[in-house]
Amino acid sequence: MKISYNWLKQFLKVDWEPVRTGELLTDLGLEVEGIETKESIKGSLKGIVVGKVLTCIQHPNADRLKITTVDLGAALPVQIVCGAPNVAAGQKVPVATIGTTLYDEKGEGFKIKKGKIRGEESFGMICAEDELGLGKGHDGIMVLDKKLKVGTPVAEVFEIKIDHVFEIGLTPNRSDAMSHFGVARDLKAGLIQKDIKLELISPSVSNFHVDERVLRFDVEVEDKELVPRYCGIVITDVTVKESPEWIQNNLKAIGIAPKNNIVDITNYVLHELGQPLHAFDAQKVKGNKIIVKTLEEGTKFTTLDEVERELSSEDIMICDGDSNPLCLGGVFGGLKSAVSENTTSIFLESAYFNPVSIRKTAKRHALNTDASFRFERGIDINLTEYALKRAALLIEEYAGGKLSSDVSDFYPVKIEDFQVFFSYKNAYRLIGQEIPKDTIKNILASLEIKINSETAGGLGLTIPSYRTDVQREADIIEEILRVYGYNNIEFSHKLNTSISFDSNKEIKVENIIANQLSALGFYETMANSLTKPSYTSLSENINADANVEMLNPLSNDLKVMRQSLLFSGLESVAYNINRKNNSLCFYEFGKTYHKYNEKFEENKHLTLFVTGNRTKESWKVANKTSDFFYLKGIISTLLSRLGIDKIKSTPTKQDVFSEGISLGFGKIKLVDFGVVNQSILKEFGIKQEVLFADFNWDAILNVVGNKKVKVSELSKYQLVKRDLALLVDAKVAFKEVYNLAFQSERKLLKEVDLFDVYEGDKLPEGKKSYAVSFLLQDETKTLEDKEIDKIMQKLQQTFEKSLDAVLR
Repeated sequence: MKISYNWLKQFLKVDWEPVRTGELLTDLGLEVEGIETKESIKGSLKGIVVGKVLTCIQHPNADRLKITTVDLGAALPVQIVCGAPNVAAGQKVPVATIGTTLYDEKGEGFKIKKGKIRGEESFGMICAEDELGLGKGHDGIMVLDKKLKVGTPVAEVFEIKIDHVFEIGLTPNRSDAMSHFGVARDLKAGLIQKDIKLELISPSVSNFHVDERVLRFDVEVEDKELVPRYCGIVITDVTVKESPEWIQNNLKAIGIAPKNNIVDITNYVLHELGQPLHAFDAQKVKGNKIIVKTLEEGTKFTTLDEVERELSSEDIMICDGDSNPLCLGGVFGGLKSAVSENTTSIFLESAYFNPVSIRKTAKRHALNTDASFRFERGIDINLTEYALKRAALLIEEYAGGKLSSDVSDFYPVKIEDFQVFFSYKNAYRLIGQEIPKDTIKNILASLEIKINSETAGGLGLTIPSYRTDVQREADIIEEILRVYGYNNIEFSHKLNTSISFDSNKEIKVENIIANQLSALGFYETMANSLTKPSYTSLSENINADANVEMLNPLSNDLKVMRQSLLFSGLESVAYNINRKNNSLCFYEFGKTYHKYNEKFEENKHLTLFVTGNRTKESWKVANKTSDFFYLKGIISTLLSRLGIDKIKSTPTKQDVFSEGISLGFGKIKLVDFGVVNQSILKEFGIKQEVLFADFNWDAILNVVGNKKVKVSELSKYQLVKRDLALLVDAKVAFKEVYNLAFQSERKLLKEVDLFDVYEGDKLPEGKKSYAVSFLLQDETKTLEDKEIDKIMQKLQQTFEKSLDAVLR
C-alpha cells in the first residue's frame, strides 16, 4: 500500500524527515518496505534557467530554423538553434543548458548536448511547455514574464512539489490503516509516546446541506446480512472535466492515473478515509431506484473493463428499478452505468458490504480492486455517511454539482462498539515486563479506546468501530505493546535451553544430499504447492481426476495441489532465463498431492533441473553445455553417496521426456531422468534444452533404511593395478566387461574401471578398443607377481572366450 507523505501531513502537521517517520511507522506495526521520492515534474526542472533572447536571425540552411543568441546570466551569451515559429528577440524563455536531462510523457529521459544543426552550432535548447512537463502545448516555445531575472533557475519560478511515498506492507488485520487518515491516526499515537502531541485534522463536512430536493432515488436492500448499511445521494448539474491539480498530484503520487473529476474524487476519498465509493450516471438508472440484491446464477453482466461475466447467485449486485444490473457491489462497476463526459447528474453510493461475500466474489471473478481490498478486510461501518458527505462536497466544489436529495441511509441494525475487559496482571504476564498504569491509559487514549470503568485489577474498555481486529484482551495487550515499543521491552542476557539431539534419519539423509548438491553448484528452490489445473494436460501420465482442488482458491493459477514438481520448477527456470540467467542448476525437495478413489495421497520427491553451460564463461575454460550424461553422472554420484549400488537401467515410461531412462533397485523405481519434451518447454517460453530428474524420495529412504553398513579397518596390504587394452566388437558394452571380470575373480578383484575408448581408422571395421584398469588386493598378505599374472591371464582368457576380445 502506498502512502504519500505530503498527503499524510494534511492530517498531521509532522515535520520529521521521511526516513525517521518510516522507522516509527514500522515500529507501530505498519512496516515501511521502501520510501520513493516523487516529483510533480520529473527532474524538478534542474538545469533549466531563465534566458533572454538577444538576437534572432534566419538559419541559412533551413527555412524553419532560426539562430538565436541567448543571455543565460553568464559572462558570454550562447548560440542556440531553435525551430519554434514564435521565438523572437527580447523574449524571456526557459533554456535547457548543456548536460540537462529532459523527460517525455513516458518518463524516459534524454540529455541536452552540444551539437550542430544543419551546420550551425547549438549550445542548449529553448523549451516548450510540454518539454518541461508544465503543460501539453507544443505550438511554440514557452515565453516567460519579462520581469524575471536572467539566469534564475526555472524551478524557482514554478512551484515544484517533492513528495515521499511510503510503501507499507500492510498485514490483513490492519483494515483501520488502509487510508492516509488511518495511518495518520496511528502515527499520532506513536508520536505521543515520544512526547510530541499533534492535532489530528479530519476533513470537515459541516458545510453539507441539500441545495434543492429535485431528484429522489429510492433505495431497497433485500438482504441486510449481505449489506448491513447502504447510503446514497443524488447530485445534479455536474460537469465532467479534469480534476484540480492538487487531487491529480496526490493520486499520481500513489500510482493512480487521474481520469475525470468525478472518478478522481471517489478514488481520492477512498485513499483519504478508506471508504470505497461508486458514482452512477443517474440518467442510466431506470425508475430512479436502487435495488441491492442477488441475481440468478449465470446472469450476464459487463464490467467496466468491457469483459462480460457470468454472475453467481451469491454476488451482491446493485440494480436499477427494473432489476437491471449496474454494478458488482463492492468489487467493480458496470460499463452501462459508468460516468462519462456527457454525464450531468450522478447517484453517489457509499456502503458497507459483508466482507466474506466480497472476498468470495472477488476471487470468483479474479478481480482485485482497491474497493474489494478494503471491503473484504472490513471497513468502519460508521464512516459510510461521513465519507459520502465528504465526496459530495468535493464534487459540489470541483464539478459544479448541486446536492439534489437527502442522504438515503439504510442502516436497520446499528452495530455497537465492542466491549473488552483488560487485566493488568494478564498484560504483565504476556509482555514479560510491568508497564506503568498511567502509560497504559495514555496509550489507550491515543488509540481512541475509551475507558468505561476502572478497578484495581483492570479496565473496562470500548473499542472504536474502525478497529475490527481488536476483539479480545490479547488484542488490547498487543495494541499497547506495539505503541509502547517492542524495542523498549527489556530481555534477559541469559539464555536457558535444553539440548536436543535430532535423531530423525530422514532429515539426515535429506541434508546429506542437499549438502552434496549445493557443493556441486546447485541452488535449492521451494515452489508453491498450489498450481494451475491446466498443467495436467501437458502429460498423459498425470490424471486430471486425481487433482486435489481448493475449496476457496486464491486465483485460477493456484486452484489445485501439484501432482508433479516439474511444472513449478519450469516456472522458476523460465523466470531466470527471462532475466538473462541462462545456466541453471536447481534442486527441490517437495511433495506431490493426489486423490485416488476419494482418498488423498502425498508423495515426497527430489527433483533436479539442469540447463545451459556447466561453468561460467571464462577465457581459461571452454564452454561445455550440460547434457544427458552430465546429469546421469550427478545422479550416479548421489546414489553412490547413499550407498545404493546394483542399479538397473530401463527406458522411462514418463512422456514428459523426449529421451530418458529409469533407474531402479530390484523392482523399486528410484528415479526417472532425461531431456524435457520441447512441447512442454514451449508452454513456458523456454527455447533451450532442460534436463530433469525426478527421484521417488520415499523409495530412496526405504532402500537406504534397509541397507546394512559394514565398517572395516583399512588394509595394511597394498593395492595392485594392472591394465588391459582389449579389442572388442563395437556392440560390446563396458558393462559386459565389468560383469565378466567379477565373475572370473571375486575374491581379490576390488575395482574395474574404463579409462579410455578408441574407435578409428586404425582399427578393423566394427571394432573398438577398451583400455581397462583392474585393482587387486589380498586382505591377508602382499600379492606376489605369480599370483597377479595368474589372475590377469584368467581374466584375459575369459574376455577372449566370452567376448571374442583380442589383447592389443
